[in-house]
Parts: sequence; C-alpha cells; structure tokens
Amino acid sequence: MKKLLFCLLAVLPSGLFAQSVWTSDLGNGKYKNPVLFADYSDPDLIRTGDDYWMTASSFNCVPGLQILHSTDLVNWEIVNAVMPRLYDGEAFDKPLHGEGVWAPAIRFHDGWYYIYWGDPYRGVYMSRTQDPRGEWSEPLLVKKADGIIDTCPLWDDDGRAYLVHGWAGSCAGLKSVLSVTEMSPDGTRLIGEEVMIFDGHGEHPTVEGPKFYKRNGWYYVFAPAGGVKPGWQIVLRSRSPWGPYECRTVLHQGDTETPGPHQGGWVEDVEGNSWFMHFVDMYAYGRVAHLQPMTWSDDDWCIIGVDRNGDGIGEPVDTYRKPACHNPMRGTATPADSDEFSGRTLGLQWQWHANPQPGWYFNNPSDGELRLYCRAHDEAWRNLADNGNLLLQKVNAPTYTATTKLRFHPSYEGDRAGLMIMGYDYATVGLRLAEGKILVEQNVAVKAIKKGAPEKSVASEEFAASADPVDVWLRCRIERQANDDGTPRMVCRFFWSRDGKRFRPIGEPFTADAGHWIGAKIGYYADAEILKNDGGWIDIDWFRTSK
Repeated sequence: MKKLLFCLLAVLPSGLFAQSVWTSDLGNGKYKNPVLFADYSDPDLIRTGDDYWMTASSFNCVPGLQILHSTDLVNWEIVNAVMPRLYDGEAFDKPLHGEGVWAPAIRFHDGWYYIYWGDPYRGVYMSRTQDPRGEWSEPLLVKKADGIIDTCPLWDDDGRAYLVHGWAGSCAGLKSVLSVTEMSPDGTRLIGEEVMIFDGHGEHPTVEGPKFYKRNGWYYVFAPAGGVKPGWQIVLRSRSPWGPYECRTVLHQGDTETPGPHQGGWVEDVEGNSWFMHFVDMYAYGRVAHLQPMTWSDDDWCIIGVDRNGDGIGEPVDTYRKPACHNPMRGTATPADSDEFSGRTLGLQWQWHANPQPGWYFNNPSDGELRLYCRAHDEAWRNLADNGNLLLQKVNAPTYTATTKLRFHPSYEGDRAGLMIMGYDYATVGLRLAEGKILVEQNVAVKAIKKGAPEKSVASEEFAASADPVDVWLRCRIERQANDDGTPRMVCRFFWSRDGKRFRPIGEPFTADAGHWIGAKIGYYADAEILKNDGGWIDIDWFRTSK
C-alpha cells in the first residue's frame, strides 16, 4: 500500500504535494508574512529570468547551504544543497555548534552562480556553478582570515570586482564596522588593502550583514544595525565603491508587531518592482523569512516596507499583493517536511549536525524505509548535543503535529532511538533497551550545548518484555504560546502508540530553546552505550506533519 501511495503522489504536481503546515500564499493575489515560517537565517536571493534562487546561513548543519527556488517570491521549495560535506578536512566530523557557514551571498555573473560566505574561524569561502540545481564546486578559500563575516561580492561595469563584509567581534576584536576589499575579476582571491567604509559605533551599533549593489551609477550597501531583535535596516550609498557613503534608515519596527527586521537581500521581480527578503528572530522558532515591498524615490533613495506615518522610514507589512510573476507555480509550495523515505537519497529538508560518516544510515527505497544505526560515543561525550548523527529538519510552522512510525531493533544494553526536539536544550521521546526489556521514555537535557548538562529522565515505562524488534508510533505536538512580554515560546508535548491509532502522552511539556545561531529542530536520534560490531538500529517508515 505504501509503494502505491508513493507512486500516486509522485505524479502529482510538486506544489500540490508539498503543502503541509504553513502556507504564505493566501490564494487571492496576496501573501502573508512570514513567507517562510522556518529558520532561514541571513537570507540572500537573486532572480535570473523567471526564477528566484535563495540561500541562507547553515552554520554547522550538513548538507550546507540549502538552495531554494521560487517563481513568485512567496512559494518556495528546497531544490539543492551546495555542500554534501563541510570543508577544512575533518574539522566538522564532530559538531561545532555555531561555526561554519555564516551569512552567505548569492550572485549571478558571466554565466556563473556564485555563493560567498565568511567563516569567522577560517576565512572567506566561495562556491560556484552554472546550474543552481546541479553540482556546485568544492569550496574555495578565497582568503584565510579570522573574524571576517557576512561577505558579499559586486562585479562592476568596468570588469573590476569588490567584496564588502562585516567583522565578528569574538574573533576579530572589532565589530560594528563594514569594510570593502578589491577582488580579482575571477572572484578567487582578494587583492589590495581593506578599506573601512562605515563605522556604526554610536548611531548604528552592531552594523553587520552588508549586501552590495549598483543602481543608476550609485553603489549601495544594505545592512542591518542595532542588534538582531531590536534592530533596523540602513542603506549606504556612494558614487564610488570606496566611499564616502551617505546613510539612511529605511526600515524599522515602528508601530508594528514585527521586531528587528534584520539581514536580507534586495531583488526585482519580472516587471522591475523591488522587494526585500529579510529575517525576523522568533526565538526557538529561529529566524523566519519576511518579504517586504520596496519603493525608490526620484532622488535614488529607497524605502523598505510601507511608510505609514510619513517619517520617511518604512515599516514591515503583514499582508501585501504578491510580486509580478510570468510563470506561477501550480498550487502552492513550501519547503518539504513530511517524508515517506521512498527515495535513494535523503530528502533535502534533512540535515546532520556534522559531516555524515559511513555506517550512520542507509536508504532502502525498495522497502520505503530509512535505517539509522545506534552509534556509540567516546569518553568525551556529555549528551546528545555531542552526537553528529542527529537527523534533523527545521520547524516549519508555529503550531503543528509531527508523527513518525519506526521499528526498533536493539542489539545491546543501552541502545536507544526515537524522536527529538533539539536546541540549546533538548527533549526526546523514544525506546531504549534496559535489562532485557524495551522501555518507552522521555528525557530532557537543559543547557545541553552551552554547559554540557547531563540528560535527566522525565518519564519511563515498559513497552515490551523482551528485546525483540518492535514497531512504535511517536508524536510531537508543537504549539506557539506567548510569554508575559508577548514574545513567542515553543511548547512541545510528546506521545507514543503501539498501533498508530491510540496515542498516550508521556512525560511533561517541554519548552524548547533555540540552538547556537539556529532555531530548534525536530528529527531523530539513534544512540548506543556499548561499542561493538552490529549494533542496534531503527527502520523509519515515515515522518508526517499535520495541522
């Protein structure tokens, strides 16, 4: 029956199948924000022809640099990822939370798509391709350096090239300034000296995330300032890439309920209308993507959003007309979340916390299952935050239910696996082999990443009296609630079932926390206490989300 279901779904238009728990397209020519209710931090985007391409920070998550595609800036699908493994030898073979890919910029130049990013502990990297859906080049270290972040290239009309970037205070010893460096025309190296083009200390502290553009003979740098949650957007402009630059604030929260409209990118639709995609920090939900209209004045300054009170600064919109589009998607589309595991490769929504290693998993498309092996850890292990083999995806809506069916095949005492919510803190619901019996349990680790706190058992009960393989259905219900100050919190409740029909709650509600620069994620763990040949595993039948 499952194979038949997959075949039927495969022939449907992708937009009709992709829909699940959050859709921005209102179906009446308008959209609502956020256009992506998922953690796409520091988004940047371009348009080539009728197609928009977007990427975002992926930090230590692998595959790195997911590529999203749209034809209308509202309906988006994940279509690729740049890096199946992260760079720098074996450095990312273990979780390095918060390191890796910071604030990428995507550009199209001379037939090539480029992505540049700054790794604050390693330097400036670049990858390129002629097909965003195809294979991208191995990451090239453009410049080895500490503290350079938020890089963005600009190829000028005369063939010269430049790179603007910010600085990470924790690595560089300075922040709140933006710099420009000349780049070789082929984009492979930086040449010449750094030039500081803007100092934000004072009026625009914590300026970062610059994006470089040229329009009507003006050089523009778009950048957020003021910090992630309380900040605003500024635009710099000059007649020279080296400055001097004028500065204006073009977007702020104003009287809206959209805090800190932060880093993003400018793009024009097929009729030349301007739009700005940026993120808003939603705490445990991560940095969700909003789309704002942009208007240009006769004197070549822009406003992002809508200036409702006439102060010359735009404010974010909740709903707005959709951008002009020549090639609309059929139905609506959102990044995939549900998965039947019927393919030969992992779905593009899934990411690990480190470079995947041989023996972590196998796809079995003939059975429509994904097998994850319980991997033993070393003496330095503190909790599951130290596991690279966590298979996770972004939380894709404020409130929804995720249910999975799996079969647990334990081999040795302490083998365990199941469903989890992962951030700085984490909670699990799953099965464990203990004293010859299989238990169903909920565990929680608070300050798991920062402090390495040990897990605590919240609830445990017998599931089976022997170690024979067993089927189990696990469920997590995610609900958005409000704190006293109005900020959102993510409350998760866990359930289990023997037959997929009658679900029993287990443990206590868990209030999730964001991870290191990322939102909380949902997915699977498979862990072992004993290192031996032929350890235990789980066969995952499916993962499905519903409202």
